[in-house]
Amino acid sequence: MASHRSLPKTAAAFAGAAIALLVFALVAAWTMRTPLPPMAVPPADEGAAFDAEPITPLPQAVPLDPEKVALGARLFHDTRLSHDDTVACASCHKLDQAGVDGRRTALGIGGQVGTVNAPTVFNSAFNFVQFWDGRAASLEEQAAGPVHNPLEMGSDWPEVIGKLNEDHWYHNTFGHLYAGGISAAAIKDAIATFERSLVTPDSRFDRWLRGEKTLSDRELRGYALFKDLGCASCHQGVNVGGNFYAGLGVFGNFFADRGKDAPEDQGRFNVTGKEADRHFFKVPSLRNVARTAPYFHDGSVRTLSEAIRLMGKYQLGRDLSPAETALIADFLGTLTGKYQGESL
Repeated sequence: MASHRSLPKTAAAFAGAAIALLVFALVAAWTMRTPLPPMAVPPADEGAAFDAEPITPLPQAVPLDPEKVALGARLFHDTRLSHDDTVACASCHKLDQAGVDGRRTALGIGGQVGTVNAPTVFNSAFNFVQFWDGRAASLEEQAAGPVHNPLEMGSDWPEVIGKLNEDHWYHNTFGHLYAGGISAAAIKDAIATFERSLVTPDSRFDRWLRGEKTLSDRELRGYALFKDLGCASCHQGVNVGGNFYAGLGVFGNFFADRGKDAPEDQGRFNVTGKEADRHFFKVPSLRNVARTAPYFHDGSVRTLSEAIRLMGKYQLGRDLSPAETALIADFLGTLTGKYQGESL
């Protein structure tokens, strides 16, 4: 399993190895058989006791100021936040595509190609920090990043505020909602408020957690395997991840094996400069993961099956069989939720 941020990398590796050995002893009979045998699973109506599960359901409603949500939605889709008026937040976080752009790395102004994969904006309010390397402590702080990044929007607050002040709707709306009118703080607050509304509740798995009979036997077997292997050690909680940092490559050197160790691969190290943080990243949320390809921090993994296989190898020290990989993928598909009633 991936090591927790608070552990040094060497200690984390030993801890991961010990846990992996224990897990192996428990599930050896399972993993050495083909095809996979039937698994005993709890009745679906027992899922209501979700407090006993490592994953908890998303809230079905988030109390927010509707006027600020509407303002933030307009800003989120406004290309005037970029220097050349061509890129909006929604350019990389498409709300009709599970909050991603489907690209390996994002495109910025002038067609510039970024270095990291744009993660989904859906349910991002439940992450403990923002960005892969955690350099933003809040959604408000995150909103400022792309605006100032020369590879993304390439602008700054004086330029953005000047443009928005020319728009009577923005001038009046900001004046109504914020005592200081249009300001950097107000823009960030409005965008962050809108992003907090981007919740995808009522996935089939959330409904199972609440007691409905929404999962098949195969999907329940995939969930049981997900837990037995140790995947839930990092991917748990309300966002099925997103609540601490973990090192990529506990069992083996992921970056050496693929022959690439670029600046964007250094992860948290780029923020702190501490060697212990090298190759550590915020654990990504697995919500809607079946719809958010490509995967990993650099978008280098094209399919969910390949992502599962690599996680098994480098984070769990296991060579997952195709049958195991397929079962886990089936479970992960149940984490797909709807945003504002969209049809899937």
